[in-house]
Amino acid sequence: MSALAELYTIPQEYLDFRDTIRQIAVDRIAPRAAEIDERAEYPRDLRELLSEHDVLGLPFDTEYGGTGTGTLMLNIAVEEIAKACASTALILMVQELGTLPIRLFGTDDQKDRFLPRCASGEWSPAFALSEPEAGSDPGGMLTHAVEDGNEWVIDGTKNWISNLGIADFYIVFAVTDREAGHSHGITAFIVEADRPGFSVGKLEHKLGIRGSPTGQPIFDGVRVPAENVVGEVNEGFGVAMTTLDRSRLGVAAQALGIAQGAADYAAAYARERKQFGKPINAFQAIQFKLADMETECAAARELLYQACAKIDRGDPDIGKYSAMAKLFCSDVAMRVTVEAVQVLGGYGYVKEYPVERMLRDAKITQIYEGTNEIQRLVIARTLR
Repeated sequence: MSALAELYTIPQEYLDFRDTIRQIAVDRIAPRAAEIDERAEYPRDLRELLSEHDVLGLPFDTEYGGTGTGTLMLNIAVEEIAKACASTALILMVQELGTLPIRLFGTDDQKDRFLPRCASGEWSPAFALSEPEAGSDPGGMLTHAVEDGNEWVIDGTKNWISNLGIADFYIVFAVTDREAGHSHGITAFIVEADRPGFSVGKLEHKLGIRGSPTGQPIFDGVRVPAENVVGEVNEGFGVAMTTLDRSRLGVAAQALGIAQGAADYAAAYARERKQFGKPINAFQAIQFKLADMETECAAARELLYQACAKIDRGDPDIGKYSAMAKLFCSDVAMRVTVEAVQVLGGYGYVKEYPVERMLRDAKITQIYEGTNEIQRLVIARTLR
């Protein structure tokens, strides 16, 4: 591939949309962020706000009522929202994650039934892959589904599922052929939240992203029709992995937004905070911290945007690049938020200032949608 083909551009209309989202984040989302975190409260008002401004339509093609603007624009938006509030950014991230299986593998009927109502913001999805004993290893999955006539009966418990109790439907992965092994024995199903046998189990009390409910959906003899199978029976592992190759860029964008938000706040604080008769940004020790923080954010952004552009172009190496972007951006988020707390000193350690929340929010980006240890494995396998 030529060097020219590797470049990406951001059209002016996307930059204008970014600026609109940035202003919404500053004016409407940032003032709510501390309260959302303190109360561990799902921000329904902000979901409605994002819907009103077509932000929740970003993951979708125009034929389903979306913006049709692609992966790069979607993750620019995630980044801008995450600068203000990581929990609110997750609303948009899950809107992509929970619908990608339908967009990539769904039937025309499934797309018509679910995508327009998600693009409008009326419905919200969830992605139910992980289990108490099966996090990084889908082969340990216990949730199973048995065919019964024209229906499937699902039994089991998932864990660490974002949007629990909020989602209108769940993409549920279940074992349908135990002898085939996880790569050819798992099937993906659409399970509407109002189906008998579905219930909301334990909600987790978390370190960060406290405004997004996470926990255990329970499936007790839940019956779904055959038309709710996503993709082919026994090929759900491929559905999950193909989805995650794309959706983990949302985690990278969230991590970058957290990092940039922390870097911006630390730089502004250092201009105002005085010690020994001068602003602390006059001291080289602080200057070097701020310089490193800004440099790491800029480098992370280039890798993220390049990975997004690869998905929009349909390049063959998107798995490698999405893993690298997720790995690098989340590690940057941890380093930058730790340094932001250090720049603020004692003020960085208290809830009156946002960087302690940003530090707590950053940690999950190294864990969910594939731990960074798993991302390193994914990258390493491409180098053999």
